[in-house]
Amino acid sequence: MSDQSGSPDRSGRVCVIGAGSSGLAAAKNFAAAGFEVDVLESCTDLGGNWNYESPAARMYRSTHTISSKPGTEYLDYPMPESYPDYPHHEKILAYLRGYAERFDLGRFIEYETHVERVERSAEPGHSGEACWDVRLAGGELRRYGALVIANGHNNEPRTPEYPGHFEGESMHSAEYRVSEILLGKSVLVVGGGNSGCDIVVEAAHKANAAFHSTRRGYHYLPKYLWGQPSDQIAGLTHALRIPMRIQRILGMISLRLARGPQARLGLPEPDHRLFETHPIVNTLLPYFVQHGAITPKPDIARLAGRRVHFVDGTSETIDLLVWATGYDITFPFLDIEYLNPSEGLPRLYKHVFHPEYDNLFVMGMITPDSGQFGIVDWQCRAAALYLRSAYEGAPNAWLKKRKRTPVEDLGGGVRYQKTYRHHLEVEHASYTRALKKLVRRLARGMCATRPPFRSPS
Repeated sequence: MSDQSGSPDRSGRVCVIGAGSSGLAAAKNFAAAGFEVDVLESCTDLGGNWNYESPAARMYRSTHTISSKPGTEYLDYPMPESYPDYPHHEKILAYLRGYAERFDLGRFIEYETHVERVERSAEPGHSGEACWDVRLAGGELRRYGALVIANGHNNEPRTPEYPGHFEGESMHSAEYRVSEILLGKSVLVVGGGNSGCDIVVEAAHKANAAFHSTRRGYHYLPKYLWGQPSDQIAGLTHALRIPMRIQRILGMISLRLARGPQARLGLPEPDHRLFETHPIVNTLLPYFVQHGAITPKPDIARLAGRRVHFVDGTSETIDLLVWATGYDITFPFLDIEYLNPSEGLPRLYKHVFHPEYDNLFVMGMITPDSGQFGIVDWQCRAAALYLRSAYEGAPNAWLKKRKRTPVEDLGGGVRYQKTYRHHLEVEHASYTRALKKLVRRLARGMCATRPPFRSPS
């Protein structure tokens, strides 16, 4: 537990909402930069999405990472050598617990502390900027000098609407936990993301029939290429600064050699080039399609009782329909107007920095084509340095000016499909390089007599 003097005025402290992987990184980095931190966590334990027992989790029992260890871990806390290339969610939670223990983060966290409402205060804090009023469940009101939102963006399940009505069982993938629910049923999984692919693979094992409906064809990437985790092979091409068009050619050659043309596998051909959608990392889906255990289907045309009709004129009788159709980007405790919205979606510099407010940051609001912990670590370092410059009376002038125009290309040469799910998509290598440069620039601007970060305790 954090201290907390009991005073509602905490304008000298930083409020971090959420004790998941991003909130923990925020607590560690803001504390290292010299700030007093309160981490407000609504659940009874840390871990957020990676805590299977938590109501905030979007895990199913079999979930493993789709990025390998080096591309997932924090910058200064490597995963244990004993971990496999792609750790199970239980190992990831243990890793997060170890991270919290290593940097003594438990002293900052207040569990079972639900934030109901956050609003901009009229009162200035230590930096001279207006504070943030945080109202907790039960009515307690606190005033903080800075706000870090780290509660994730997979909170509100997104379900598309189709003509007609389905009379069978249905659920969103957010509710899916164990594969036993699929036993003996005709299952249709809707959605081409990684969760949808994982669930339909489990249906291939458990269900009487498994169907997979997607609006387009996708490039399915195996977890291993040339005997190595495929993201580590990709990491080498990024490190060598190989142009994206060459990376794409090399990637397509590797996929062809590994499994042949996609159409021959029975999968729909993609309508886009490799890397232009969020990567689908699944070795087993093509395997089960080839074995007839998964039947690919196009988009749904209409629903009629237990019958689902598809746009190609076919139809199937379905017992269980699983909507693996993603999430709306929402922050239930905060008006979207505080996040500089465009077409109802947050628009922040690097998806982190507000154009005007120097004491509001969002951590982890990205969908990278890689693991996320290390990237968020860089986000937190940059934000902590910037806030410290603001608290010392001179917010970094270059960043203050630059963040006023937050519209930027974060694709690193990739033209992502213009869909809702790609609003937060970033090409991890170029995005991380930009964050590193930003951290170095901010660190140079700090007082030479003070180190930019304290050594960990």
